[in-house]
Amino acid sequence: MDRPIAVFDSGLGGLSVLRALRRQMPQERFLYFGDSANAPYGSRPTEEIRALTLRSAERLFRAGAKALVVACNTATSAAIEELRARYPERIVVGIEPALKLAVERHPGGKILVMATEATLRERKFAALMERHSGACTICKCPCPGLVEFVERGELDSPALHACLRMELGRHLTPPPDAVVLGCTHYPFLRAAIARTVGASCELLDGADGTARETQRRLKEAGLLRTAGTGAVDLTDSDPSVLPLAECLLNAE
Repeated sequence: MDRPIAVFDSGLGGLSVLRALRRQMPQERFLYFGDSANAPYGSRPTEEIRALTLRSAERLFRAGAKALVVACNTATSAAIEELRARYPERIVVGIEPALKLAVERHPGGKILVMATEATLRERKFAALMERHSGACTICKCPCPGLVEFVERGELDSPALHACLRMELGRHLTPPPDAVVLGCTHYPFLRAAIARTVGASCELLDGADGTARETQRRLKEAGLLRTAGTGAVDLTDSDPSVLPLAECLLNAE
């Protein structure tokens, strides 16, 4: 029970999921690994994303993790099935765009899904749309370049706002009812995105759902830590980003 929960992302985006995990399970120990040296994953070929993800998973399980949360939509889309096949006795939890929640909250509405190119091209997302789109109009919006703003800690700049206007502008007439933040980096840009799409548009992400599923799986396996003080160990393939990681983690 005292072993840590590993949280993995292609860079700093998974910290948005780690924040939700800490809120849900404040007594747990977490080991975070970001692969910022290889970020962003979203423009890489699927095979490369899968290889990078499997390598990081092996590293984290060797470090003693009792569960692995793949806090990256792109890595989940590319590698979650192989991870579960490779580690059938382990708890492996992925994240997916909160499309189901958006459709439930806005039946028949216009839903804009912001995600990386890799997430939107994978069959996992196509299956998600097929299951949950219902009568809604779903607009896919790949957003190249946004991840890099977060990796630089640039969360509110003229360049960021210009990028958002360019990527989202064609989807804003008529305005969407909800925007799904389908990359774990994007919640750190929530304020800037809200300024672009308008205050009446609901922004949704999958972090809380992932945290609840992780807690459920741990409880089911008898591995949930129910007492003690929680802790976080932040690590990254590019150690120079760790001060920024600390700031993002504690920015709430």
